[in-house]
Amino acid sequence: MTVQSGKKDLPRLIAREAQSRMAEKRGKPMRLLTHCAAAMAVIAATLGAPVAAETIAIRAGSVLTDAASEPIGPATILVEDGKIVSITDGSGGVEADTVIDLSDKTVLPGLIDLHTHLSGDPSGEFWRAATTPPEYFTLIAAKNARITALAGFTTIRDLGSRSDQVTQALRAATAQGLVPGPRVITAGRTIAIVGGHGDISGFRKSVDDAIRSGFTCTGPVECSEKVRLASKYGADLIKITATGGVLSQQGRGLEEHFTAAEMKAIVETARLLGLKVAAHAHGARGIEAAARAGVHTIEHGTYIDAAAAQAMSESGTTLIPTLMAFEGIKKNLGKQFYTPVVEAKILAVSKVADTIIQRAIEYDVPIAFGTDAGVFPHGQNAGEFALMVKGGMSEADALAAATTGAATILGMEDEIGRIAPGFSADIIAVKGNPLEDVTVLEAVDFVMVRGRIVK
Repeated sequence: MTVQSGKKDLPRLIAREAQSRMAEKRGKPMRLLTHCAAAMAVIAATLGAPVAAETIAIRAGSVLTDAASEPIGPATILVEDGKIVSITDGSGGVEADTVIDLSDKTVLPGLIDLHTHLSGDPSGEFWRAATTPPEYFTLIAAKNARITALAGFTTIRDLGSRSDQVTQALRAATAQGLVPGPRVITAGRTIAIVGGHGDISGFRKSVDDAIRSGFTCTGPVECSEKVRLASKYGADLIKITATGGVLSQQGRGLEEHFTAAEMKAIVETARLLGLKVAAHAHGARGIEAAARAGVHTIEHGTYIDAAAAQAMSESGTTLIPTLMAFEGIKKNLGKQFYTPVVEAKILAVSKVADTIIQRAIEYDVPIAFGTDAGVFPHGQNAGEFALMVKGGMSEADALAAATTGAATILGMEDEIGRIAPGFSADIIAVKGNPLEDVTVLEAVDFVMVRGRIVK
């Protein structure tokens, strides 16, 4: 990648400011306005914000505008003020302040991961919940935001943070350019039953009580209240644990946890607030119950069967398979990484996880892209593509699941997921054609989020 800068590049601004200050020392007055303008430009660039009206030309060897199209090129993409302005044939003839040479790369839309946990890293040490200060989770989230963006993921849904309002703060910081990272859509804290997956378990009662999230509920009224509480503290959507989970210390299996009335209250309250609901669900009857309640997405869907798929079809519910999560946890089996209760659940799901995609295709269930990053190391998200193709999806369908399909799940299909005029300048570049070999997405060479180059 070669970057050529024009009249608005940062080094020249800094040099001009330095010369101004030296002139002042020699007794040559400078207007205060000049100093202020230069200083503001330096600060803006330091924070990662594009300089107002700066134009960037990306010269691409080929451009894959969306997963349903064939690559075109060479072509030049013009970006201004964080938006894509135009796509023109050829690699020259467009005036810009900065020119980025990607003439040996395929340029395509930034990827979208609908299931991440930025404030956490893989660990079997559940007891750290009682010893780790919340500030630490904020630092972990900032670290993982940058890693995720560098992997080519320019938008993510965070479905359950480790501490109050960590990802709400990260959402603002990445939007403002204070922290390099993807666009963040967050559920904040997960809503769970008392003692279920998403609640704190494994400690004596006094410790459990001290570190409980405050987002557990019993009964429709209380569950409705927790949705309103999540909305109050800035959630973009609601995440519930509709069934038991694999990595928590609860040992009550992987079937449904909420009653039908509780889940219906959650979904209806969310709808009134303009929010959608994502439901963690492993067991078939739990998947079916969550779909009948009207949740928007099913996360994992491990034991999906015909009845569960039928309920999803009737409710317009999409499956987020998170295959990388299953791969990640299997690698730590037999190493005393997890407690015995967790190991038993991993062994159970490992027997069926490899066929989730195959069953979803057989039942004609719509699939979108999500990984559960945080269960496995952040930055490896793109490994999900190969697993989706191995399960029976085409390369084009797998890519669509992480671009146009994922954008539709977010209600942002007119903003992200394509390279088109008026869309956010969320752009990545790879060597090769992902429609022919989806694994090229595992090595991303260039990333731009909202018109900002992530370095």
